[in-house]
Amino acid sequence: MALLQREEWYDIARRTNWTPKYVSEQELFPDEMSDPYHLPMSDWDAYDEPYKVSYREYVKTQREKDAGAYSVRTALERANYYANANPGWRSIQTLFYTAVPFVEYASASAFGRMTRFGKGAGMRNMASFGSLDEMRHCQIQLSFGYENLKHNPQIDWAQKSCHSNNWAIIGARHTFDDLEHTRDVVSSSIMTNICFETAFTNLQFIAFAADAAKEGDYNFSHFLQSIQTDESRHAQIGFPLVKMLVKSGKKKDVQKLVDIGFWRTWRQFAVLMGLPMDYYMPLEKRERSFKEFMEEWVVVQFERQILDLGLERPWYWDIFLKDLDYFHHSQALGIWLWRPTVWWDSVACVGPQEREWLEKKYPGWNATWGTLWDTVIANLVDGHPEKTIPATLPIMCNMSQLAITGIPGKPWTLRVYTLDYEGRRYNFGTEVDRWIFLQEPERYKGHLSAVDRYVGGVVQPQTPEGMLKYMGVLDQGGKDAYDYSWIAPYRESRSVAE
Repeated sequence: MALLQREEWYDIARRTNWTPKYVSEQELFPDEMSDPYHLPMSDWDAYDEPYKVSYREYVKTQREKDAGAYSVRTALERANYYANANPGWRSIQTLFYTAVPFVEYASASAFGRMTRFGKGAGMRNMASFGSLDEMRHCQIQLSFGYENLKHNPQIDWAQKSCHSNNWAIIGARHTFDDLEHTRDVVSSSIMTNICFETAFTNLQFIAFAADAAKEGDYNFSHFLQSIQTDESRHAQIGFPLVKMLVKSGKKKDVQKLVDIGFWRTWRQFAVLMGLPMDYYMPLEKRERSFKEFMEEWVVVQFERQILDLGLERPWYWDIFLKDLDYFHHSQALGIWLWRPTVWWDSVACVGPQEREWLEKKYPGWNATWGTLWDTVIANLVDGHPEKTIPATLPIMCNMSQLAITGIPGKPWTLRVYTLDYEGRRYNFGTEVDRWIFLQEPERYKGHLSAVDRYVGGVVQPQTPEGMLKYMGVLDQGGKDAYDYSWIAPYRESRSVAE
C-alpha cells in the first residue's frame, strides 16, 4: 500500500464494520452509549468523513508540528520571555495553562468512546486520531506551562485545578461533563465537534494566537497554532452525523442538542477568552475587541455552517447577541472583586486610556460598568483595598455555575430566573439556562454550585476562610496583577483637584 496513493486504498481499509455473530448489534452498540436515534446501519456505512487521513500521514504531520513548536521554544529559552512579560500577559498565560489542559485530556476519553461506540467506520477512524490529538494537546500545554513554574507557583494549578473544588473549575467540569462525557456518542459529537470545536476553538487557537504574536510571545503563539489544525479535523466528525440525522427526520433532536451545546460553551468561553482579550491584554497590543472576534469567528461563520447543514439559529440568538455586549464585562468585574477565590492574578485594566478603548468598542461602557469601577477606584485611592473585596458570596447560576449578573445603570437589569423543582429552588442567570435545565431535569437536578455547597453545610467551617480552603486557595488566592499601580492617574487627578 505504501506504493499506492491514499485515495486508491483508504475507503477499503477504513471500512471495518461487520455483522456480529456472538452478540446482538444492540449489545455491541447499546443505545445509551452509541446511537439512541436508531439510524440504520446502511446510513452508518455511508458515513463519509470530510477530512481523511491515514496513520502514516497523521504521524508525519504531528511530528512536524511538534518539532516546529518545540524548536521555537528551544530557540527562545534564553530570552526568558515570561519573567519579563507584562503582568497582564502573565495572567493570561496562567489562566490558559491551568484551566485548559485538563479539558484537553478529558476530551481524549470522549473521543475514545466515539472510537468504541461510533457505528460509522469513518467516525471511529477520525475519533481514534482525536484521542491522540487531545493527549498531545494536554502534554504540550503542560510541558510549555511548567517551564514557567520557577517564575510563578500558580502554574502548578495546571495539575491541581481539575482535582479541586474551586468554583471556576466546578463550572468547567459541569459544562464539559455534560457535553462530552455523560451522553451517547452521537449527541456528544454534535455538542462537542459542532458546538464547541466548530464554533469556538478558532477563537482560542487562531485569534488568540494572533494576539500572542502581537505581544511578542512567539512560543505561545506557535504551539497554539499547532493545536488548531487538529481542532479543525475534529470539527469535521460531526458534520456527516448532522446530515444523516436531519435526512432521517431527526432535525428537532439535533437542533435541541445544538441549542444546548452552543449556549453552554459560550458561557464558559466568555470568561476564558473575553477577559484576556478585553482586559488582560496590554492596551498597546490590542487591536480588536472580544466582541469583534466573536462576530467574525463565531457569529458569522457558525451561523453560516449550521444553516448550510439544514438547521436554524438557536432560538435565543437575539439574547446571545445582546450577551456579547455585557456578559464578559460583568464577569471581569466580579472575578476581580472576588480575586482571592481564583488562583491567577486578576487584571482590572481600567485606567483612563483603557476605559477610553472600552468605551469606543462598547459604547455606553462608562455609563454602566464604569460607574461600578468608579467606586472601586475611589476606595483604592483612599487607601482602602479591603473595601474592594466583598464579604459575601454571589448568587450562582445552577447551569453555568457562574455568578448571576445584570447590566448596571438606571434601571439595573439584574434578574434571577428561578425554578422550584422537587422541593428545591434553582437559580439561573438567564431564561436560556433555565430552559436547558427543563429539557432534562433528571440530568441536572442533583448538582450543587459552590455557593449551594457553602449554604448547605458541605463546606466546613462555614466561614470565608473555610470556603477559601475548600476551593484550594486559602493563602494562595489571586491578587491584583499590577499591584494597583493602574490607579496612579486617578490619584494624581485627585491631587491636582485638591
